[in-house]
Amino acid sequence: MDADSLTRKTSDTEQCQQLSRKLDEAVARLAQTSDFAKGTRSGEVMALVHRLFRLPCGIDMLYERVAELEEAGIFAGSDWAHPEILQPGLAMHTLRTGDEEIVVVECLSEIRLLAIAREDYFHPAITSEHARHFLAQVLALNLDFLFEHGSEAERARRPDTTSMVRELYHYLIDHIGYENILDQLIEEVWRILAQRPIQLDSVKEMVTRMAVCLNAPDIDMGSAGRGADRLVSALYGPTNGTREDPGLALYAERLESMDESALQQEASGFSRAMHDTGLVSPYHPLFLRHICCGQRDDLLTTALGLSGTGRDALLCYQQLVHTLIREAIFPETSQSVYGLALFLERGSLYQPPVAPALWRQIALPLSKINKAALTRVFGNAQAPRVFLLAGVLNMLGQPLGIGQGNNPTCQAARALSMWSYNDPDYLLQMIAWAARDDEIVMHFEGQRISSSALADDNAAAPIDVDPVSVILVPHLDRIYTKMGGLCETREEDPHCWINPEFHGWWVGRGFRIAVYVATGELREYEDFIRHFYAVYHPFYNGNQPLIHPQPAGIAATDSAARFVGWHAITILRVALDQEGKVRVYFFNPNNDSGQDWGQNVIVSTEGYGERYGESSLPVGEFASRLYLFHFDPLERGFADRVPEEEIRNVIAQARLSWAAER
Repeated sequence: MDADSLTRKTSDTEQCQQLSRKLDEAVARLAQTSDFAKGTRSGEVMALVHRLFRLPCGIDMLYERVAELEEAGIFAGSDWAHPEILQPGLAMHTLRTGDEEIVVVECLSEIRLLAIAREDYFHPAITSEHARHFLAQVLALNLDFLFEHGSEAERARRPDTTSMVRELYHYLIDHIGYENILDQLIEEVWRILAQRPIQLDSVKEMVTRMAVCLNAPDIDMGSAGRGADRLVSALYGPTNGTREDPGLALYAERLESMDESALQQEASGFSRAMHDTGLVSPYHPLFLRHICCGQRDDLLTTALGLSGTGRDALLCYQQLVHTLIREAIFPETSQSVYGLALFLERGSLYQPPVAPALWRQIALPLSKINKAALTRVFGNAQAPRVFLLAGVLNMLGQPLGIGQGNNPTCQAARALSMWSYNDPDYLLQMIAWAARDDEIVMHFEGQRISSSALADDNAAAPIDVDPVSVILVPHLDRIYTKMGGLCETREEDPHCWINPEFHGWWVGRGFRIAVYVATGELREYEDFIRHFYAVYHPFYNGNQPLIHPQPAGIAATDSAARFVGWHAITILRVALDQEGKVRVYFFNPNNDSGQDWGQNVIVSTEGYGERYGESSLPVGEFASRLYLFHFDPLERGFADRVPEEEIRNVIAQARLSWAAER
């Protein structure tokens, strides 16, 4: 532990001790307060409880005092005073929609139930078995708090409240045990992996904890844990040589003595596990580095799981691919193996600027600021340039796996995805400028905008995103904000001018928005919906497929169909699914895009023809949340052919959700 970490830990401990003393005094005063006045006195106690929740040792302090808190009357006069009637579903709703004070009470109640479940606190109204079952249900219903992703509704809440709940749930799971919710957890992990996000640290942590549960001799799993074996083996034992998770050093020794047949089996095992789950074992990079030393491109093709397209790209750019493996792919950057495989499969290397741009990236010197930023986020197990190069491979291979983390950066994440998807050499140019020069330059209607001239010393780089986003997002956010400022005197929504300048020439110059910018009220909404159908729906646009991805805006809603905020997405294609329904397939820059938007509008990420990373909805449901789109003004479609009933249904859904008061 370094000196700064030790100082912070000491400071947190001292602060915890001071707050706990104050809490003890406040609880004593509350206990002496008459029943009818406890409501006024409890505010002081809850304020101290909230402050303790924010400290690393605070939950332990509250756990030790939760019996005294209840006996003093902290829950008096509320439903929480009767734990036997509490319902897991209502707890889930409270954590997501309650105000800050109510969330603190709910969290404190769950600590109480944990103490009861562990028999550290005897409660006359509820048994330890009942408390344990309640917490298992609550954890299963709120698995998303155990992951680092979040919906737009969660992002719109106070981030410190979300962080508090997340810390509590990790605490609960450590004490309740994964065996109680393992089946739900496995289902959630597979649901996330089906979307193939780039950032998988939290998922790998969950799989690691599953492995501990499955191998713990003192845990009776019963019938729980079905399906976990594939996940655990994909990370820790995907091949014959790694089956018992021998450790990296021993596996490296084994590789030296493997014959041709064994190497072929190892290559096939790694490939199957990677493409089956999207997870890459830390052993996989060791295998790739070993066979690259022997120039075994036949084994490399198998180990990456390449088809004819990927194999041809590998053979055409053999030296570059080998260099990328040597320079970027290590156990600490193992996910970049999957990025490299998908990048080769996409055939992007056949675009003339991409290969030389990657050679530049390999040798690119990083600025001191960027070295420090990458080290702060990813550690020093490898050099900062290694983490960045690995991140480049992931982004080029998985354009739809980019997430904004828990940051309000959907515009920047969408831009990175669009460039990787549609213009990878431009993305590589942006990365070079930002990483080497601490500057990117864009133009807005002929005016030069430099990100370095807009530097905000108080703005820190995001820490819960991929390496490329760590470097680029601060620059993109500054430029995007500057472009917005240049449009602030214009009456129309600024996205009308910003999106084509910010994202690229392929963005349609036609623009429609469903609300008045000044008031937020609906305007010409029926014509807006009709026009969207005419330019995007294959039945009404002459069966013209979408050529370039187009930026769009949705009115994000929560599971109760209440308006949360405006959110940037990318429309990728509109096509028939296997049931013959027209669906809109789009990119949502969240690590988890399978969201419930209310009114039974549940965003699908698999099962309806989605490619990895795509979200989809039937066209009517999508249109009911759409508020902004771009189009080619020379391709108007056939608006008069759109059925009136379809339009009415979309409008009705919108008016009962985000447009209810507009």
